[in-house]
Amino acid sequence: MDERKHNHYTDWDDSVYGTGRTDPPKSRGGLIALLLILLIFLCGIITVLGILNIKLTHKLQATQDNDLSISFTVGQTEPEPVQTLSTVPQETLGGESQAASFDLQQSPVGIENYPPEGGLSLQEIYEKNIDSVASISCTLSNGTASGTGVIFSDEGYIVTNAHVVDGAISVSAQLTDDRVFSARIIGCDEVSDLAVLRIDADNLIPAQFGDSSTLRVGDTVVAIGDPLGVKFRGTYTNGIISAINRDVDVDSHTMTLIQTNAALNSGNSGGPLINCYGLVIGINTMKIGAFTDSAGVEGLGFAIPSTTVKQIVDQLISQGYVSGRPTLGLEGESLSVFYQHYYRLPAGLYITRVDRGSDAFSKGIESGDILISIGSQRITTMNELKTAVYGYQVGDTVEVVIYRDGQQYRVSLTLSEDKG
Repeated sequence: MDERKHNHYTDWDDSVYGTGRTDPPKSRGGLIALLLILLIFLCGIITVLGILNIKLTHKLQATQDNDLSISFTVGQTEPEPVQTLSTVPQETLGGESQAASFDLQQSPVGIENYPPEGGLSLQEIYEKNIDSVASISCTLSNGTASGTGVIFSDEGYIVTNAHVVDGAISVSAQLTDDRVFSARIIGCDEVSDLAVLRIDADNLIPAQFGDSSTLRVGDTVVAIGDPLGVKFRGTYTNGIISAINRDVDVDSHTMTLIQTNAALNSGNSGGPLINCYGLVIGINTMKIGAFTDSAGVEGLGFAIPSTTVKQIVDQLISQGYVSGRPTLGLEGESLSVFYQHYYRLPAGLYITRVDRGSDAFSKGIESGDILISIGSQRITTMNELKTAVYGYQVGDTVEVVIYRDGQQYRVSLTLSEDKG
């Protein structure tokens, strides 16, 4: 019989097989979690103790500072403070008995500020001219505009800036006695930035004009106007002549102006610049302010010389325009980049109006055409058109390029006189 059949082996399992145990290792996660909780708790305690220690230190330091800031009054028996500490002088200590004050003295009336050589005082200049200054208000298609004007005739003529009444549907003039009158535009010249208005009014006090050619740098001048509108009408500022015959580029041309540091602001346009004898020697037209330069500038105001004002005003009254101003008889609008790409149009000036008396009209140029260039100069804005035209004389012939229906045409045009 097979011996293996009679051998009885004891059933056992030492849980060992081969190279290691067969039962899974015991888990110690609970112990590790407990240790982490204890560690976090200890860190929290340490943090709280640190904060309490800092607060206690600050409190102790503040207490020491208060102790050191005690000042000693003269005559007390307490010991002198440490030499390194600065003591407060007795005169500066608080208390009603030591309070500083001052007395109000009777102030006399302001003295007359007379310039040399027998001129008028600033007060006299103002009194002489204020009734000759008018507040100009305009109604535009898209809002309102305001400025200042100077009455120069008892027949109701007022001179102001052309840019004050530019695009005005209606114009009114308010006098210093609060009378308001409707004003008619007699003539307007953009080149000189001058316009003449007329009102039907009685008892007017015209201003007296002086010769601006006699001005010197340093002469005393004053300005009267409505800075920031009618709310501040009649504002009076003073200064000096800072420069004469100053060439300033304005839009499409150069103007020769008087420079002054008398304060001028929006609304002063068209108001008088007056010398020390109370004579108007310029019409204020513009300023260069802080918004025109990143560095910011002040005290750069400009006025149109009275000699120029007289030449322009006389022509505007007699004929309604200034002789010798060249024009093509065209008006237009700039083409936006969107319209150029959307309609596949070239960059240029979209013509909106053609003067029937111009050579452009007789040559067949129409509204809707696009003006591309004059001579060798590209044109995209009205200012560029005016700049190019002012480089010629009345009667000169120029070659222009016109775009129409996908084609470009070269046309020779003769400049005519701009009669407004």
